[in-house]
Amino acid sequence: MRNRLNRFGCFGFWMSQTFLIGGILVAITPHVCAQDAVVPLKRDDFHLFLLVGQSNMAGRGDVADSDRVVHPKLLSLDQQGEWTVAVDPLHFDKPKAVGVGPGRTFGLRYAAEHPEATVGLIPCAAGGSSISAWKPGGYHDQTDSHPYDDTIRRAKVALRSGVLKGVLWHQGESDSNATGARAYADKLRELVERLRTDLGSPGVPFIVGQLGQVSERPWSTHRQIVDSAHRSLSRVCDNVAFVSSDRLVHKGDQIHFDAASARTLGERYYDALKHLDEKRTAGQSSRE
Repeated sequence: MRNRLNRFGCFGFWMSQTFLIGGILVAITPHVCAQDAVVPLKRDDFHLFLLVGQSNMAGRGDVADSDRVVHPKLLSLDQQGEWTVAVDPLHFDKPKAVGVGPGRTFGLRYAAEHPEATVGLIPCAAGGSSISAWKPGGYHDQTDSHPYDDTIRRAKVALRSGVLKGVLWHQGESDSNATGARAYADKLRELVERLRTDLGSPGVPFIVGQLGQVSERPWSTHRQIVDSAHRSLSRVCDNVAFVSSDRLVHKGDQIHFDAASARTLGERYYDALKHLDEKRTAGQSSRE
């Protein structure tokens, strides 16, 4: 896929790279745009991650200069379906509200520990969306979008260039009520199974983030039910991990994580993925 970095400009110069192919060193000159953002020529070298859910995945933290520093091997799929450098805000669900979320910090950790890969983030969260919108045909009026259908469409565009390595999910605030909570566990399980099937990625890691814990706003029974669904998902779906929100704080609105907490959450998402990978590797070794 052609790189288009229209937010930053494209200078259209070339940078040589050397690869070992079949024991022979081959020099390749991929097209390089502003900020040195390059989509790898080999799909297996481009590791993709879906960022899905509602506002705390999209991010509402205040953006600092550090959130705008470019990492040349961390890319994001923009609203037009083109790869660009990944700087906050990544999402575009509510342009006047978007800010720092967990996705970029997760991607930076992954890139640091997988230097052989380029990381591609696929932002698809929709602030305020209930899980009922995360099914085929589901509509979300606040963002005038079809969250599930849009996610599948965008992910399939991204998958032309890379391989899906994980799904990061943070959602449930909009279902923490009498009508949404009771059915939440079944809908979440169905979502995991449907995403994996529709994207041809059976068993892809699915990481669930815990809802924010706000001392000024104790959890209702309905929020506890949603939390229980998050915690117990790994019992009904393979390769699932749960990420705690302990000690994270809100930005003053009693809903959204502040920027520092969103970054910490991104670190925890990465640690959870790493733990799943280690468990899978250990299991494979034990069978050999």
